[in-house]
Amino acid sequence: MSNDPSAPTDRVLLITGASSGIGAATARHAGAAGWRLVLAARSQERLQALAAELGGAERALAVPCDVTDWEAQQRLVELALSAFGQIDAVFANAGFGGPRGFLKDTPEHWREMVLTNVYGVALTLRAAIPALTESRGHLLLTSSVAGRRVLPGSMYSCTKHAVTAMGEAARQDLDGTGIRVTLIEPGMVDTPFFENRPTDALQDDDIARAVLFALSQPPHVDVNEILVRPTAQAG
Repeated sequence: MSNDPSAPTDRVLLITGASSGIGAATARHAGAAGWRLVLAARSQERLQALAAELGGAERALAVPCDVTDWEAQQRLVELALSAFGQIDAVFANAGFGGPRGFLKDTPEHWREMVLTNVYGVALTLRAAIPALTESRGHLLLTSSVAGRRVLPGSMYSCTKHAVTAMGEAARQDLDGTGIRVTLIEPGMVDTPFFENRPTDALQDDDIARAVLFALSQPPHVDVNEILVRPTAQAG
């Protein structure tokens, strides 16, 4: 393998929430850079189409996975190791939002959001850390600008504050293992995440490039946080 961190690689990147948005864009950028991919999401049809686009079974493995299911997360890691023999990086990216206002959303939607955005991310970490310890790999988590400042009435913001804390807690816990930990914190992104697509926003590809930047650093460099706002976003 080349010593140039920007050179193509044959390493393995596992992405949750990979079927659309930031996850799919990251998969495309990583695939172009030579990474082998393990793509996880609930949407089997979109996952399989993306895996086929990125080279099929030899380069991209599609694994339907509900990140709130511990057994499914264990199976995801087992299938990745069975297919490729290693996991060099994990992007815990699955998550979704909802309306602001503590009287605007439903308790049922809150429950699913907290389970996916917080518990699901924690399960991804737990399932993947042994393999990442073996490879001295890289763990990335999707937080948000909303995980750095409080948004009025936003349960989503609360969940992303939890992810921000989880990233730092993991970095401290994994000190000495060689695992690097990076929080990716997007501002407003024009992504399927939103029902009403924003204007003057970042694109999914912008965030994907930030992920690849963190992944491309040499092993002694740990980029802990990347907060990316569109130029037009004030807060």
